[in-house]
Amino acid sequence: MKAELTREALHSDLLRRVEEISGQNVLACYQCGRCSAGCPAAGVMDLLPNQVIRLVQLGLVREAMASRTIWYCAACLACEARCPKGVELPRVMEALRELVMDRGADHLAPGAVPPADLDEWPQQAFIGGFRKYT
Repeated sequence: MKAELTREALHSDLLRRVEEISGQNVLACYQCGRCSAGCPAAGVMDLLPNQVIRLVQLGLVREAMASRTIWYCAACLACEARCPKGVELPRVMEALRELVMDRGADHLAPGAVPPADLDEWPQQAFIGGFRKYT
């Protein structure tokens, strides 16, 4: 991915919208990687949580919104507990999901989940899912 750093990208309306929805200052993150190291879902993510934050910091919000990572975040708060700067990453992930859904897109329709799969999924997946769809 080629990123062109411009003043407009670093101060875009979309970046401000993520910060407004999440209530987080994404520039507070200094990329220590503790969030990614403690994330139980990192193994299935296409981008690590700190990489999503970096995309947002660079004004590449649309690229962050296109990532599967924002949908795989279970909002378990392991990242938040590890963050030395107090960045509440699940709130940022939720803001990105909200922006995607505002544009009429969805990752998974809740009614499309086969009932047989529900018995196999961990309860945390349901809790994270309810946070995503409420």
